[in-house]
Amino acid sequence: MKTKKSETKQPERLQSLDVLRGFDMLWIIGGGSLIVALAETLKWGWLDIIAEQMEHVPWAGFHFEDLIFPLFMFISGVAIPYAITAKVEQGANRKQLFYRIVKRGLLLVVFGIIYNGALKNGFASMRVASVLGQIGLGYLFAATIVLYTKSFNTRLAWLIGILAGIAILQLAVPVPGYGAGVLDQVGGINAWLDRMLLPGRLHGKTFDPEGLLCIVSAITVTLMGSFAGSILRDGEPASKRKAAILALTGAVLVSVALILSTFYPIIKAAWTVPFNLLTSGISFMLLSLFYFSIDVKGWTKGIFSYKILFFKVIGMNSITIYLGSAIIDFRKASMFFTGFLAEPLGGWIVILGAIVLEWLVLYYLYQKKIFLRV
Repeated sequence: MKTKKSETKQPERLQSLDVLRGFDMLWIIGGGSLIVALAETLKWGWLDIIAEQMEHVPWAGFHFEDLIFPLFMFISGVAIPYAITAKVEQGANRKQLFYRIVKRGLLLVVFGIIYNGALKNGFASMRVASVLGQIGLGYLFAATIVLYTKSFNTRLAWLIGILAGIAILQLAVPVPGYGAGVLDQVGGINAWLDRMLLPGRLHGKTFDPEGLLCIVSAITVTLMGSFAGSILRDGEPASKRKAAILALTGAVLVSVALILSTFYPIIKAAWTVPFNLLTSGISFMLLSLFYFSIDVKGWTKGIFSYKILFFKVIGMNSITIYLGSAIIDFRKASMFFTGFLAEPLGGWIVILGAIVLEWLVLYYLYQKKIFLRV
């Protein structure tokens, strides 16, 4: 991991990508909890509907909360053409780039194990699978595919092949004692493989939502993000045409996912093919919206500048705050400053205070140009 005290100039860097990453991270560091706490305090019906979206569905189905993780993986894929393809075009050595990709992927696996509490609780019953590990391995394999393939058609073949392989495993391969096509927490192929092959503790006891087959399946989300990144890097400057292509691609993916979901459920914890297509489709459309607003239309003045700065500060140090929030109890710190308001106003004020403290720490790093990169 490198600590950079001066931000390297990247003429191709998309401001909208940092802002979208910050938007995504906001919900992870407390935005969702804030909505839920406000709904509990205010008892407004419409807010209850939004608050429901801030919780994962029990198994099959889809809420906004189920989008947050795959959106982050998609965003990491968007960056691949800027971080990898651009360097290849400039004559960089592919072997050296591959080593960097592997290093990044394995570091995130290690950070994920640490995040899960291995150093705190010991290694005897540690959980090996993790959110960061899945992001790292998804990036590793997707970036490697991009690195060693030249044509869009070849990368598309890889994408379709992985999606088809996952579908065959989940729908057609029989699990001993349960049969084929079982998609639950015990009898599904995901759960069976985790119990057979994944070392350490499983998050769901009988399965792990970041388990082995989930990682393979989630590679496709990162790879689809790389397609979006390639569209944005394509020759011409920021344009409405690119935004339209992103939006249209997203709409097609969402439509296909909904059609497939009539017989192949959308399940986040198993990363089913319809789930991958649905979340990637929504991610394409969100990227289109942020790209059109910021990079095409240039809505960066006045009140927009403050909104962009708010999300950008979070997005440019996303790994920092993800790990930092596990180490530092920001809510306890917030209680020190806002506890006297919690009883009259509700617990939401403590959560809001924690988000403010997190943002202020990130803003300090932003001002000092300190960005932790893996």
